[in-house]
Amino acid sequence: MGLAVARRGCDEEVRERRELAPRGAAESRGRGEAEQAKILFAEAEENNLELKVLNARLARWRACSLCKQDYHGVVSCALGWACWKTYVGRPEGDQLFSMAMNLLGVGLHQAGHLEDALSVREAMLSILLRIGGPEKNTLLVQGNLASTYHELGRLEEALNLYRDVYSGELKLYGAEHRQTLISVSNYASALIELKHYEEAKSLLRKTIPVAQRVLGENIETTLRLRWIYALTLYKDGDATLDDLCDSMETLQETAKILRQVYGGAHPLTVGVEKALRESRAALAARETPP
Repeated sequence: MGLAVARRGCDEEVRERRELAPRGAAESRGRGEAEQAKILFAEAEENNLELKVLNARLARWRACSLCKQDYHGVVSCALGWACWKTYVGRPEGDQLFSMAMNLLGVGLHQAGHLEDALSVREAMLSILLRIGGPEKNTLLVQGNLASTYHELGRLEEALNLYRDVYSGELKLYGAEHRQTLISVSNYASALIELKHYEEAKSLLRKTIPVAQRVLGENIETTLRLRWIYALTLYKDGDATLDDLCDSMETLQETAKILRQVYGGAHPLTVGVEKALRESRAALAARETPP
């Protein structure tokens, strides 16, 4: 699968960033979090603690124990490898094996090792289909696989898989479940890439109010949906002046919230601020006389 190459690349990136960063950098804390996650879960498992406690301790592999935000980038990759190394000996149907493989795929994807992430995610889907894994797990892995197709530019494959996942989760969870709302954002982003703007707008217009009501205004999933809706407005070649103004206003509001809640370095903040610059440029071009 080329995973050894990806691991060397990830380790090199960690070393490079450590040389540039001050002592106590995020990567060092990530290693500490991995060790803590391993110890805490082993303790909970040994003492037969309730499922809620087990799941809370497993969450330490993917989210910061201080700010509660998911890890991303090179730290996510380092934690993915650490988790995989810890639980790779478990049976294929074991929860920890599946979680470790999923986190490895997420980490590789976020660190830019897309071909290796693709190999991991295809292998994971193959395992789930072979052992008859739960539908919710299969849908989750298919959604992750679609995101890797998306990043690799395999847009039609990504769109078809996103559509299947959205349809499956709509039936399984209903329209108001967080996982369904996440699938809407993924599906709509692929529609935009393929210039299916009206279909994306229609889907988002009925979904955003649901997310705002069920999840809240400042939650990452809701903010992501608003960002994607703004993209449909200014990227559409048939956008009106009102569309461009609405897009810019939506992105300004979203960027402000993201900076306050998640910080300027968060990937979603970076993406929204890039879109805001593009939206402003599109509006300025429309307002400038020929």
